[in-house]
Amino acid sequence: MKRSIPAGGVLVLVLLFATIAAAQNTGQIVGEVKDLNGKPYADVTVEIKNPDNGKVVTTKTDKQGRFTQVGLPGGLYNIRVTNEKDKLDFQVQFRVVSGQDNGFNLNLKEVMAKAGPSAEEVKKREEEENKFKNMKQHFDAGMAALNDSTNLRTQLKAAPADQKGAIQDKLNTDYQTAITELSEAEQGVPQKDARTHATVWSNLGQAYEFAGRYDEAANAFQKAAELAPSAAYYDHLSLNLANAAAAQTDPKAIEAKVAEAGASCEKAGASDPTVAARCWKNVGIVLSNKGKLPEAVGPLQKAAQVDPKDAQTWFLLGGALSAKIDSKQQGEKLIYIIPPGTAEAYQKAIDSAPNGPYAPQAKAALDQLAALSGGEETSIGKKKKK
Repeated sequence: MKRSIPAGGVLVLVLLFATIAAAQNTGQIVGEVKDLNGKPYADVTVEIKNPDNGKVVTTKTDKQGRFTQVGLPGGLYNIRVTNEKDKLDFQVQFRVVSGQDNGFNLNLKEVMAKAGPSAEEVKKREEEENKFKNMKQHFDAGMAALNDSTNLRTQLKAAPADQKGAIQDKLNTDYQTAITELSEAEQGVPQKDARTHATVWSNLGQAYEFAGRYDEAANAFQKAAELAPSAAYYDHLSLNLANAAAAQTDPKAIEAKVAEAGASCEKAGASDPTVAARCWKNVGIVLSNKGKLPEAVGPLQKAAQVDPKDAQTWFLLGGALSAKIDSKQQGEKLIYIIPPGTAEAYQKAIDSAPNGPYAPQAKAALDQLAALSGGEETSIGKKKKK
């Protein structure tokens, strides 16, 4: 007996076969997008455009940077990925094969690596390279002037009196050239290159120091030390602060500069203990040579404390303390008030190096102190004879 198929059942079968046929004529994209760091790129808008009919379907990547789009007829598509927040806008062509899961993998890190630098990046790199070349030219010119000045200073010492003026003029020209060129070089150093900045600032400080512009030299060495702290930079900083102090006439200004120089010596010693005594002594020498003997006492006491075997330091300290000798009238005598530690400083200069160059001078100074200790007869206070 034959069985009849209901009319409705025929319709269902026809529709089912039609769906299967349609599925066999389409494919799907199973995609993954990674960012410029090669990590999953979430919340990226993916536009899939059929160039033949202009139809566009849109989806987004999930937290794992993945997306799936079904129902795509086979063919070549334009896929555009965008992200407004990151200003991403990238397009690529992709072929969909019907009846398959088409894997789409977009790693922006790899894409950018293959593409090479952009025109903007190339331009920026060229600008930086040109800036560096320009900086180096100025730096080399500045260093050439500094090196030439070293030779000229040697010539100046040995030159006859009638030639010294011309050599000094050349020296001044070298100093100004070095200052100008190194200032230009400093402007061209990349902002993040702290060590090169420090190197240029330190050489600029040296040029200012040679030119006798001590405040500017101190400022340059201060910047070098801030960028790349070192005992050498702090040592130079203290020396220039001492010279700047010696140029002052206001006692408070002198005191402030000497205090700054001392603070710099402390930093130099913290960075390299072997530099500390020299730093303090150099401050004392500068002040002593410039006639600021009372102001030299403190730095020289620190130098003697750090290195108690330095005969020169003790001798200079004795001289600085001697400059503070005061006097008062006591009856018929002028009594000299000798600061404590003066004789001891001269004696330690002798003990530290009995056969050294400072021993004879220290002995002579002790004899003078002994003569002063008894006071001096004066006519003041004497009664006139009738």
